[in-house]
Amino acid sequence: MGHLEDLSLGETRRIALAAQGFDRPRPLPPIRVGISHLRRTLHRLGLVQIDYVNVLAPAQYQVLFSRLGPYDTARFDELVYRRREFTEQWAHEASILPVEHWPLLRHRMATHRVRPYGFERFLARHPAYVRRVLAQVRARGPLAADDLLPPEGVSLRIRGDAWVGTVPRAVLEAHFGRGALAVAARRPNFSRTFDLAERVIPRTHHRRRVEQADAERELLRLAARAQGVATADDLADYYRIPIRAARERLAELVAAGELRETRVEGWRQPAYLHRDARVPRGIDAAALLSPFDPVVWTRPRASRLFDFDYRLEIYVPGPKRRWGYYVLPFLLGERLVARVDLKADRDARRLLVPAAYLERGAKPGPVAEALAAELRVMAGWLGLDSVVVGRRGDLARALAAALRG
Repeated sequence: MGHLEDLSLGETRRIALAAQGFDRPRPLPPIRVGISHLRRTLHRLGLVQIDYVNVLAPAQYQVLFSRLGPYDTARFDELVYRRREFTEQWAHEASILPVEHWPLLRHRMATHRVRPYGFERFLARHPAYVRRVLAQVRARGPLAADDLLPPEGVSLRIRGDAWVGTVPRAVLEAHFGRGALAVAARRPNFSRTFDLAERVIPRTHHRRRVEQADAERELLRLAARAQGVATADDLADYYRIPIRAARERLAELVAAGELRETRVEGWRQPAYLHRDARVPRGIDAAALLSPFDPVVWTRPRASRLFDFDYRLEIYVPGPKRRWGYYVLPFLLGERLVARVDLKADRDARRLLVPAAYLERGAKPGPVAEALAAELRVMAGWLGLDSVVVGRRGDLARALAAALRG
């Protein structure tokens, strides 16, 4: 890249999108997306965030679809849960990451904050039960929460908690977060089975010990490669590293020549450019992005890169939502040009678009045509027969016309 000190916003966008895998065309028929495509993309990203909101498709599947197009999600599951080249752990929230990165998170496991909030008190009051859960897994093999009962006299469900739900699951999750257990498999209903970590994580990786400073440095190195160019806050957020520690490690990476400080047009903070980052002449992408995609999961970064104010409104009361329940940004070229509220109506085999909105400065005709094509592809991938557009949003009419055409 030469001795570039200042980057335009366009160059920065292209670097960031190339680092995320949008600098190359998707595999086209008759080429099928195979294990090697999935493996390469997952390693390039470093991790994918897990989310099973049952509106469209699990977020981790969507992230790969955005970059590769239609693929068999069973191959993704094979790579993670049968070949076990990847594993689950808390990284950027709940994530899937290469199994060899498990040791890089071990210092986090030692201080893992148990969920739900305050459940540490239960663990302290019932140490025998906590030990018994681990002993059950050791004796019986992989277990799910439904395979266990709570302590005698304790209610199964945790009041006021919708995410963890039950006491056995919370205890399994605590052991998982602390590194004693690892995820062995996902059942058809997406519930997890847990086994002893040493029976899931290969011995080489399970036994490997990495000092915290070295682990943080390596995680930031991975984040920088996956983002191409980013601020300290962006890089720290990728693996949720405390910003004070991140700044110290980033200074070390700059001194080692792995990163270079640079200025980006319009950014207040300095940025860090990965030494292998490329500036493509253009980005020829057309992709719907999951709300949990690394391109948009950090709101300030999405705003700086794309002038795109994005917030997932699932937890916003219906009347107060601005855009919709499950809204995906649409990437066309190097810009986010639209946002669409989507829902898979599996009973009627329809992909519903309750609302479609055009971003400022984008042209409705080309955007509608490209978005219609991508929605058809997504519908086919999800096993749906048609795309139905509602009336909300300033892009809805043009999108409906493009789909009819």
